[in-house]
Amino acid sequence: MRGMGKNDILTKDGVSLILPFAMITTCFVVWGIGNDITAPMVKAFSKIFKISVTEATMVQVVFHLGYFLMAFPAAMFMQRYSFKSGILAALGIYAVGALLFIPAKEIGLFTPFLGAYFVMTCGMSFLETACNPYIYCMGTEYTAIRRLNLAQAFNAVGALLGMFIALHFVQDRMSPLSSEIRRELPDIQWEIIKNHDLSIVIQPYMFIAAIVIVLLVLIRLQKMETSYDTHSDKPLLQSIKELWQIRNYRMGVLAEFSYTGAQVCCWTFIIQYGTRVLMAEGIDEGAADMLSQKYNVYALILFTVGRFVCTFLMNYLTAERLLSFLAIAAMACVCGAILFTDRNGLYCLVLVSGCMSLMFPTIFGLSLRGLGENVKIGGAGLVMSLLGGSIFPVVQSLIIDTNLHIGSLPATNTSFIVPLICFGVIAYYGHKSYLRHHVTGEYDVKRT
Repeated sequence: MRGMGKNDILTKDGVSLILPFAMITTCFVVWGIGNDITAPMVKAFSKIFKISVTEATMVQVVFHLGYFLMAFPAAMFMQRYSFKSGILAALGIYAVGALLFIPAKEIGLFTPFLGAYFVMTCGMSFLETACNPYIYCMGTEYTAIRRLNLAQAFNAVGALLGMFIALHFVQDRMSPLSSEIRRELPDIQWEIIKNHDLSIVIQPYMFIAAIVIVLLVLIRLQKMETSYDTHSDKPLLQSIKELWQIRNYRMGVLAEFSYTGAQVCCWTFIIQYGTRVLMAEGIDEGAADMLSQKYNVYALILFTVGRFVCTFLMNYLTAERLLSFLAIAAMACVCGAILFTDRNGLYCLVLVSGCMSLMFPTIFGLSLRGLGENVKIGGAGLVMSLLGGSIFPVVQSLIIDTNLHIGSLPATNTSFIVPLICFGVIAYYGHKSYLRHHVTGEYDVKRT
């Protein structure tokens, strides 16, 4: 097709890939909704079940554990079948997990909700393991990182929608009673309020289940081009061994692990951070929680806009340079969040989201360079690195719960040392990737 060159991100061998790209990108929106409804639930479950922040953070632990455990089984499934088959299986598991919130609510305990989250996120892990490398392969490798950033921009749109639902259809409708008042209520009154709040909490997941089922049917009926699908009969252990020998890939997994931890920390604890700042201004806890959530929405809006802007900037700047520059900028913003004890720190946390916008897809794309038939297993390893979202928030919550602080700084401020270290790792990866690919001439898949 005339006019389609190496810079066209939605063509391959002269064939337009707009329709399959649109169908798969819709999956990015769907798991974006699921991801960002979840982060505010840490605070919600803490209030509903009268548990500590650390205990409630088990939501994030289980959430990312599902990502870790399902990634390789998903890749092996797709090695045998296809990207499309993997996406259909993933959507089915995702829908089942979302529907499990109904029996969890009826049981009325915290643990069944963790089980529902685990199943749902196994489906989401399957979906990410399929969709990210599928988008990467859906066109030339030269344009793969920009194409992945564009698809992930719509994931951010889904995340923004999820945050909107969490704010206006969950938190706004939950009982406004503070954690302290709930702890003093008689058991009968507490049960009534708990059941009311749980009924509110599960409604978005019923909405998600319905959307996922419809999407599953539409993709099942849509014929997908298979020329860019990859297949390999290579044993899993051999693929893992080959991947482990690739310096760029190893460092990419570590960078993705660090990024996920930093993102979950910043988006989960901005609410605790904002609540502390706003309550110090004289605002009551309920109103402070709601206002903090709005700052989280502002952060996600900036994150979403940043994804589209960075996709455009990659026409003129290298992905590696953008990655390292924004990681350094994120470190500066986190330092502001640590050192300021008023709303200026909250503003710094909002700005961090703008810096994070390109990180996940760019690290993912840089890590997949030149993997060939190992791209599905390589994608699974990168999805498994999302386990960072389980580990780093727990460390940060322990700093808050144990009131560990530096000098006169509150523990909430001090805890942001955790994402600061994570962004340092990402800045280093971006810089080393740039040197290997653009300065020393070392090809990205050179083995140590």
